[in-house]
Amino acid sequence: MTATNRPLDLQPWAWDTGHDFTLRGWHSVPSGKPLLHVLHGNSFCGRVYEPLLRRLSAHVDLWLCDVQGHGDTDLGGRFKGWNLNAALAADAFETLRKPFGAVPRIALGHSFGGVLTLLMMAERPALFQRAAVMDPVIFPAAMALAMTMAEATGMAQHSPLARAARKRRHQWPSRQDAIDSLRGRGTYKGWSDEALAAFGEHALRPAANGEGVELKCPPSREAEVFASAPVGLWSALRRVNTPTLLLHASDSFPFILPSARQLGASNRQVTVEEFPGNHCFMQCDPDAAARRLQVWFNEAR
Repeated sequence: MTATNRPLDLQPWAWDTGHDFTLRGWHSVPSGKPLLHVLHGNSFCGRVYEPLLRRLSAHVDLWLCDVQGHGDTDLGGRFKGWNLNAALAADAFETLRKPFGAVPRIALGHSFGGVLTLLMMAERPALFQRAAVMDPVIFPAAMALAMTMAEATGMAQHSPLARAARKRRHQWPSRQDAIDSLRGRGTYKGWSDEALAAFGEHALRPAANGEGVELKCPPSREAEVFASAPVGLWSALRRVNTPTLLLHASDSFPFILPSARQLGASNRQVTVEEFPGNHCFMQCDPDAAARRLQVWFNEAR
């Protein structure tokens, strides 16, 4: 059995946030390797990235966190916001990571999870020694301000992304039906069979009505995230003092490239590179993504 199809040996963890929900995730058995903290994109969960993580697991131990209302973490009422969710992920990690000992700590985030990772590092500069963020949805300063104002007035819930999320299909007769329905469409365009299988296994659960399967992250929560924005985003980004690789996709949301360039120009700790593919390039070509990430992470040793 090769490293690319070997099952990951992961154990569940849970942590009471004190905010009406329990944060949950998975970690590997401590082995003395550097510890990689992983945060997912909106509507996904940590184990959706298993194709990439399997390739990295020969070199790192894994700590996967599912954000509020995603994966195995409770819905927890209304979405508590980007900043608090970043702080809670950091609290859980600092509280529960002790069995891993004094190994190098590195971070990896995708999209929404990439921004949360940057917020964590801004507030806790000693938390990680190195990080990588994959196509993080960093809003330009003017857009971030507009999003904050729209959120305060309730207008953000009418944004195109939020409206589309609320209309998203969330239930199928079976996991295979879900995979077949999503293959090659929208966010899932170009995903490998391996990545689609990981989504089918880990992002779906038996439907509440007993008929087939449904998304673990309900469309309403996905829409809430799209209808919100981090508070003080660019102030936080300027405070990031951890060496960070920002991989922006060559074919993604139009605002990400200028934001990435602006961040790279304003913060010398951030190295900006283009990576071929779409917003979910790591799900389309996990081999190439793992190779680039591992070169970067090796420098944390």
